[in-house]
Amino acid sequence: MATTWIIAADSSRARILQVTGRGEHLEEIDDLLNPEGRAHDRELISDAHSRFSGHGGVGKPASHSTGGPGSDREEPSAQEHATELFAKRVADYLDKARTAQRYERLHLIAPPKFLGRLRHALGKETAKLVAEELPKDLAALNARELERRLSV
Repeated sequence: MATTWIIAADSSRARILQVTGRGEHLEEIDDLLNPEGRAHDRELISDAHSRFSGHGGVGKPASHSTGGPGSDREEPSAQEHATELFAKRVADYLDKARTAQRYERLHLIAPPKFLGRLRHALGKETAKLVAEELPKDLAALNARELERRLSV
């Protein structure tokens, strides 16, 4: 039977679990953490930003909108940026594991917004292995609780 990985993730944590056959229990194989995913923007932005972003734009981070005055482009918050980076980190982990042939199928479980970010960050070949997506926030559950919720 094919090895299936179940990814239960949110903006601050991604639990990587695997099941290798019918009737087998879920086994947690990794737990990726992103403490910035729960932090508020003011906690993520250092006071150095305010000291160096004076007149003339010196020290402005590259993520600032370049649309100029009156631009309707919104700049992502520090927390959104941290969440995007975490989704990319999880996707990179899954891409590397795919090339190492550690799984044949993926099931993604995440709140809708993070699920969309993760889906967007996945490589094309890895995305082909996604057998199911579940838009729920179950990242805090342990392997046994997940088994009960998913009837694995």
